[in-house]
Amino acid sequence: MADPASFRAQPSGATGCLVLADGTVIWGRGFGAVGSAVGEVCFNTAMTGYQEVMTDPSYAAQIVTFTFPHIGNVGANGEDVESRVEGAVGCVVREDVTEPSSFRSIEHFADWMARNGKIGLAGVDTRALTRRIRQSGAPNAVIAHAPDGKFDIPALIERAQGWPGLEGMDLAIRVTREKHESWEGGYWTLGKGYGRAARDAKPHVVAIDYGAKDNIFRNLVKAGARVTVVPAKTSFDEVMALAPDGVFLSNGPGDPAATGEYAVPVIAALLDADVPIFGICLGHQLLALAAGAKTIKMHQGHRGANHPVQRVGEGWGETSGLVEITSMNHGFAVDVATLPENVEQTHVSLFDGTNCGIAIKGKRAFAVQYHPEASPGPQDSFYLFEKFVGGLG
Repeated sequence: MADPASFRAQPSGATGCLVLADGTVIWGRGFGAVGSAVGEVCFNTAMTGYQEVMTDPSYAAQIVTFTFPHIGNVGANGEDVESRVEGAVGCVVREDVTEPSSFRSIEHFADWMARNGKIGLAGVDTRALTRRIRQSGAPNAVIAHAPDGKFDIPALIERAQGWPGLEGMDLAIRVTREKHESWEGGYWTLGKGYGRAARDAKPHVVAIDYGAKDNIFRNLVKAGARVTVVPAKTSFDEVMALAPDGVFLSNGPGDPAATGEYAVPVIAALLDADVPIFGICLGHQLLALAAGAKTIKMHQGHRGANHPVQRVGEGWGETSGLVEITSMNHGFAVDVATLPENVEQTHVSLFDGTNCGIAIKGKRAFAVQYHPEASPGPQDSFYLFEKFVGGLG
């Protein structure tokens, strides 16, 4: 336990804090839910989409530091929720949340955070916190909010130090759905909301849910597919009993190697059966593991809506070398040095050269590390859904 004398004095009016495992205490003004939560602190560079970020299951067990200073100023609404299951446990922001300024808002962001059990911390130098993460890596921490300003700092430090971290942790099992579901939602349009999926559409895609964002399914529908969503631990035989024309591997949180304990044998069997496969984010990593590659924990991860990714390899024809502006959210990556000879790298990050896409040679299977459904670019990457669904026949 850290020495209480080493804590920076609590400033007047502080009703929230972020307590890092190394004993650092960052004070601020709490908002949203009252209480405390433990997780890994990361940063996100997106200027918009904070509600989608907070409800993305890929952020389970994480505390998001937003680098954009004005978070919450367009309020919250029911249409921008990506999932009803666990997402980020809390967020750290620079400025206090203001009254919403958007015709789509139905609720103040702080009220929405409180109603959904998420803790916010405002008044923090998020630039300094982001630099710390970049230099030292993503730390474990506890975020806490107490309106009376009373905190047991030694206990919070002990809790942060006792949390094992994301490496080796299977979180997909916590955020997956419990039963099969025929996806009914269509694409969103301004003034009309979400449409309805055409149930007579072909082909049929079975989507394995490792912590999926709903907008992925809407994009599959937009590309012309009929979608059935199944839980993360659905067996190969159960998937095949649904007569899929193709299988989609979703995004999700946690360590892919841990989730791979039960997911990889199913994906390997799908590859052996020559079932077409498309994976995103965690699904990308799981496909790589099934093909024989390895994954690694990243120093700080990639999270934001402005990540440049280049198409590489021989399969892109005239579009080889084209750069897409993508949305990302991942703290693990496929180790490109471990890719087997039958796996081709198809996309690469222009920030740090990490792997962002693969294709299995001789198979109808490919995946990307980024999120083509998140409107980056804003439509730079929708071609991936068309490529997958259009190739099912």
